[in-house]
Parts: sequence; structure tokens; C-alpha cells
Amino acid sequence: MMDHPYMMIGYWSPWHWIAFVVFAALVLYPIGRILARIGYSPFWSILAFVPLANLLGLWIVALGEWPRHGPRSP
Repeated sequence: MMDHPYMMIGYWSPWHWIAFVVFAALVLYPIGRILARIGYSPFWSILAFVPLANLLGLWIVALGEWPRHGPRSP
């Protein structure tokens, strides 16, 4: 029934990797920008791909102290 090589578990074509890299960039870049703006390291955005750690990170950001800035001057 599943004797085709492309249906085997563990087979990843180059298109799978390209799709993964594009998806990762679309998720990690905006999360990293948001974290940098509120004073956290953008590298914490990697937690978005770790189950349960992403929820913990979201709660830390939501309940943590955010820097308060006045209006920006040009």
C-alpha cells in the first residue's frame, strides 16, 4: 500500500526544506522584532517552535515589565 519512496517516514525532499525555511523566517522575524522592541533578545523567538516553552515565553512577555517610552521625536 505504501511502497512508494516518497511516502516513507523520514523522507524530506528539498521542497520540504525550502517550505520549512520560508515558514520559519515568516514566524521568527516578526517575533524577533517585537521582542527587540520590548527589550528582550530577538534570539528568544526560537522558543516559538518549542512546544510548551512557547506558551511559557508568551506568558513571560505578557506579564513582564515593558519599557515605557514617550512619543518619538524625528
